[in-house]
Amino acid sequence: MNFGQIILIGMNHKTAPVEVREKLAAKCSDASIYDDMRAFLRDGRLSECLVLSTCNRIEFLLVTSRSDEAELIVQDLMQRELQAENLSDWLYRFKNREAVSHLFKVASGLDSMVLGEPQILGQLKDAYREATMQKTTGVILNRLLHKAFSVAKRVRSETGIGCRAVSVSYAAVELAKRIFGSLIDKSVLLIGAGEMAELAAEHLATNGVSQMYIANRTLERAIELARKFKAKTVPFEQFVDSIAVVDIVISSTGATEPIISKKVIKSMMRRRRHRPLFIIDIAVPRDVEPEVNNIDNVYLYDIDDLQGIVELNKEQRRKEAQKAFHIVELETFKFIEWLQTLDVVPTIIALRRKAELIRQQEMEKTFSHLPDLTEQERKAIGVLTEAIIKKLLHDPIMFLKNKASRPSKEFYVDVVQQVFRLPGHCEHPMRCLDRPERECYEAEGSCEGKSVRGPIDGGDY
Repeated sequence: MNFGQIILIGMNHKTAPVEVREKLAAKCSDASIYDDMRAFLRDGRLSECLVLSTCNRIEFLLVTSRSDEAELIVQDLMQRELQAENLSDWLYRFKNREAVSHLFKVASGLDSMVLGEPQILGQLKDAYREATMQKTTGVILNRLLHKAFSVAKRVRSETGIGCRAVSVSYAAVELAKRIFGSLIDKSVLLIGAGEMAELAAEHLATNGVSQMYIANRTLERAIELARKFKAKTVPFEQFVDSIAVVDIVISSTGATEPIISKKVIKSMMRRRRHRPLFIIDIAVPRDVEPEVNNIDNVYLYDIDDLQGIVELNKEQRRKEAQKAFHIVELETFKFIEWLQTLDVVPTIIALRRKAELIRQQEMEKTFSHLPDLTEQERKAIGVLTEAIIKKLLHDPIMFLKNKASRPSKEFYVDVVQQVFRLPGHCEHPMRCLDRPERECYEAEGSCEGKSVRGPIDGGDY
């Protein structure tokens, strides 16, 4: 039985410019993309499909027995949106092992613009949720996606790939935590309300700062940011007064000269009774005079200091990524092993069905001659016969599984079918797998992070 190939076709930030990705993302992020895909599912060119669309990547994950046609229909679909002659130059194509490995890397943040970033896992889960709602996934993609989620979880728990700050704003907040230990009871003044200030505000809010003040030349922008983070606005002309009461100052204005002088900070420190003050200057040119760092209990860091920390952390992440790649390759190998067993599954199902039918028939004959048996005794005989059947079938089932990865597997399947006089292949093997009473392959992958019990021999995945 040929269950088809796993095909992955797509483009990302490494292969295609942003203007191309933007055009495709508008189409591929809309649920209507599945209207096109369902047409290909109906005519048999595809068996299963999922579409992942983010700002950095557009990928089509397919299961098909007609791989050449599948590639063409996806490429044509993209071509319609772009009207570009060189579309193929931007695409990558992976099959089977390479497709599985790529998906696991994507889920684990190993293929992201920022190595180890966790957002892509949530986006992949959203894409899978949409595909299941559209009813375009089946046994193989269901198993594959659940496994991708558990691989990502394993990478996070067994490596430090996501533990170190790799953005300037995040590094600034991490530095503040080092100095104060905890930010839960601390207050912050944001001077400027640009993108870097907003990112810093997000990280500060996540770490539980008690109060945030925002000063910006454009009041509307300050109000917008204050609403988002439940902060207070202060007039830009009076931000200096706020320095007397806050613990942390983050400045990122577009001023051409310093707006915070050593003289001002010295004055503020007297009003603060020399309580520690942490100043992060992420503006270029700098907002704070460098001499401020010479004042006792004032800790000043500029963007160069933070960039040094970021680069060091990136190097540490790259080292941790080597461990993550090893996990991905190991799990890819296991998944491909499982995939190869699908060709022998219909024969295994037929073998188990025949054994169960014989068991039931013989039990009925026995019980008809022993009418005085109690219900408890009948159950005991049932348990005994089930155990006998399981032990008898274990060796032939393991024999088939071990031959599943060999080119000659069809020969061994035929031998088993003849020895046990089994009927031909099931007409609907996928339905057999989906039946809950038979511990279907689809269901067995549904418990992320847990040991997966297989339907064939009860062994771990």
